[in-house]
Amino acid sequence: MPEGPEIRRMVDGIRDAVGGEVAERVFFAFDHLKPFEGLLAGRRVASVDARGKAVLVHFDGTDDDGPWCVYSHNQLYGKWQTGRSATEPSTNRQLRFAIMGPSKAARLYSASDIRLVRPDALHDIDYIARLGPDPVNQPVTADNLLTVFQDKRFRGRALGGLLLDQGFVAGVGNYLRSEILFEARIAPGARPKDLDDDALRRLADATLTLIERTYRLKGITNDPERAERLKREGWSFARRRHMVFSRSGEPCHECGTGIVKTQVASRRLYYCPACQAAPG
Repeated sequence: MPEGPEIRRMVDGIRDAVGGEVAERVFFAFDHLKPFEGLLAGRRVASVDARGKAVLVHFDGTDDDGPWCVYSHNQLYGKWQTGRSATEPSTNRQLRFAIMGPSKAARLYSASDIRLVRPDALHDIDYIARLGPDPVNQPVTADNLLTVFQDKRFRGRALGGLLLDQGFVAGVGNYLRSEILFEARIAPGARPKDLDDDALRRLADATLTLIERTYRLKGITNDPERAERLKREGWSFARRRHMVFSRSGEPCHECGTGIVKTQVASRRLYYCPACQAAPG
């Protein structure tokens, strides 16, 4: 499943293709949304935004009807593609939703969670309502995160699983949790309540740093200077991309200890047992 930074880059592409344009045609695959195709056609795409791993396409209102928002969540298989309106991409995926502008189109394939709501009703969607701070899409400070870390809903849960909870920090997924914990030098089994103020601050700073870096560097979480050096040395993108994720058995870039792979919340997690020793 794409993580928050990938969704944000996806949104950037959708915005570049159809943002500010009048939708000449709108397509919905689901029968209950078919009646709205004509309602949205002819309206301007006012904005395209993300919240966590959801994409929000806002359409202007008209003299007779207010604005609408198409909410979609890619889940495991959804994928957006942008391109020319007149040219259908070659794919075996099923088209679920599409916006055709004067020259470009944005098409969503394979997603099953697509809804049409009024913008002021977005918080009635459970996924939106339960999202925590969203650093890739909203102004979020380290102090904001420190407040969340002390919340009684979260402070007693192990971070290896907690970081996947979108109510804790929105947009973090499987590879980001491994990378954030390594950057902060925190063991996956540690709980916020186990950590001193310095460790909590490292966790907050690492969360903001890794999310911003991943968005800016198109998926790279490794230290940019190290990633560039590894590139010059001939490392493939996949091998130089991350600090610990998907590097089981390889030496830690910091200390040389072998990276360990484990399972947390039924998903693979990677860490350095030397750099990320348990508290105490």
